[in-house]
Order: sequence, then C-alpha cells, then structure tokens
Amino acid sequence: MSDERPSATELRQGMTVRIVQGDQDVQSTDQEPIVGEIGTVIGDDADGPEVELKNGAVGHVLEVVADA
Repeated sequence: MSDERPSATELRQGMTVRIVQGDQDVQSTDQEPIVGEIGTVIGDDADGPEVELKNGAVGHVLEVVADA
C-alpha cells in the first residue's frame, strides 16, 4: 500500500476503494480494511478522504483498488 492516499476530489461514485472505518486507526498495521464501491464522497479530513460505500460502511480511503 502506498503512503500516498487519493484526495476527495480524485474520487468518484462507483470507484472501488479500500477503507478503514472511523473507529480504527488508519496507521495501524492490524487494521481490517473493507473493499467496496463508493456511494458518496463525504470529504477530506486529517485521516484522508472519507466516503460512504454502497454497502453502507463509512470510513477513510486507504487506496483505490485497480479493476481486475
């Protein structure tokens, strides 16, 4: 994973991303990321861009997942 997170302006609805939910430390190595499609881009904050996935999970984007 890159230390370079995308900004909220680079994210679009429907993109597949890996996030950590708000109650997890985004710098932790034992985090459990969630992969899903962006439903709503909420905005940027100190922990990176915050999104709501189509499955309802809300969290900070770690990275964009490349289409397979």
